[in-house]
Amino acid sequence: MVRPGLLTAQALDAVRAAVRPGATTGELDAIAERTIRDGGGVPNFQLVPGYRHTLCVSVNDEIVHGIPGDRVLQAGDIVSVDAGAEVDGWNGDSAFTVVVPGGDAATSAARQALCDTTERSLWYGIAALAHAKALHEVGAAVEDAIDETGEWGIVEDFTGHGIGRSMHEEPPVFNYRVRGAGPAVQAGLAVAIEPMVTAGTIDSSTDADGWTVRTLDGSDAAHWEHSVAVHADGIWVLTAADGGAAGLAPLGVTPVPVP
Repeated sequence: MVRPGLLTAQALDAVRAAVRPGATTGELDAIAERTIRDGGGVPNFQLVPGYRHTLCVSVNDEIVHGIPGDRVLQAGDIVSVDAGAEVDGWNGDSAFTVVVPGGDAATSAARQALCDTTERSLWYGIAALAHAKALHEVGAAVEDAIDETGEWGIVEDFTGHGIGRSMHEEPPVFNYRVRGAGPAVQAGLAVAIEPMVTAGTIDSSTDADGWTVRTLDGSDAAHWEHSVAVHADGIWVLTAADGGAAGLAPLGVTPVPVP
């Protein structure tokens, strides 16, 4: 799964470099598709029945599954970008959130705080996986990391998931505490950890397009995700070029390359 993970990361890096005021979400989608196909992969979002795009691009109050198209990004928008690649029958899945440069300083600062909180919680969840005996320890770590930084909403209608031959597999990976310990964490486990956090309510609605999910109160949302493998010698973040070394170093975890 290393190859599809790296290709997913490359596609998202290319998209991140293109995010600017005036860019359309459709343009970002085209960049991601070209990167994945040029790298010998297939955009796995396009393999989901009824979905024909490479990315989900969710802007401002959109939590997940925003459909790329003619929408023009504005200075100060908070934009979540989700992508995945399939290579040789194996899958990668990852997401990042960014605030478009410019715009009202106070709004941008508030949105950046939301973005940073969500990303921070992702790395705490990944770090927890490195030492966890049971999978639900990840959700507890994510929740604690979010709560430590302020009053935020942790979306409950969507969770992380197992990943491998299919993009979405069992088991679910919660972003909050749940009862019970959950599945054992052992070599061979591969999961996508993906906290979704809002500045207000966690209640959401789905647009008439059948895909776009947005906050019910119009508050901003952020989404970060990495695919992570557990193997006999440790963990490796499949969708990070350095295996997650930079993100995990402050938390005292050193990822180990997959043998």
